[in-house]
Amino acid sequence: MIEDRLRAIRDRISAAASRAGRDPQEVRLLAVTKTHPRPVVDEARRAGISVFGENRVQEAASKYGGIAGSVELHLVGHLQRNKAKLVPGLFSWVESIDSFATADALSKRCEAAGWRCSVLVQYNSSGETSKSGYDESSVLLEEAEQIAQLAGLDVRGLMTIGPFVDDQAKIASAFAHTRALYERLRARLGEAQIDTLSMGMTDDFEIAIAEGSTEVRIGSALFGARG
Repeated sequence: MIEDRLRAIRDRISAAASRAGRDPQEVRLLAVTKTHPRPVVDEARRAGISVFGENRVQEAASKYGGIAGSVELHLVGHLQRNKAKLVPGLFSWVESIDSFATADALSKRCEAAGWRCSVLVQYNSSGETSKSGYDESSVLLEEAEQIAQLAGLDVRGLMTIGPFVDDQAKIASAFAHTRALYERLRARLGEAQIDTLSMGMTDDFEIAIAEGSTEVRIGSALFGARG
């Protein structure tokens, strides 16, 4: 079942990239397994998936125990500073950095553990108060430069969650604005370092690809409704 869904999603990614005049290989699929049990992860691995996303640190620690070293695991949910100690050895990426203080706490934990973590800075492109992330692009750029100096982290780019609306033009506008901010970040920190723009989920990933996303976070289209 997951194998069939995976094939369909990859076909849609390829088609969306082709429509945008892009190479489908530029878009990475991140399989989000939040609330789904370990057997689902095991089936996904058998289907060929090796890059996964989780929302909660403690859920990931129990679910991915024993296999964290054989998969690439991303934290896509909010990171509380007191949970930063659980990241080393578990998460290769944290996609939800929304303050210098959180990044600093994470860096210290990673450095002490001899672990290097790639991070994305989260931008609140929709302006919705229910979402985490930087609201002001100028503040994001300033703090991203500071985060890039932290010893335990590698800043790799930006992440955003599109607005939860049916208006596709509004979704596209939010993604386009994030893409422009991503290019400004690349100009500041260097194109070789800043290589990831994580935009788009099950309901809007094709719009995100059209606007330049290099990573789409897919959960329910692969694994069905959450448990």
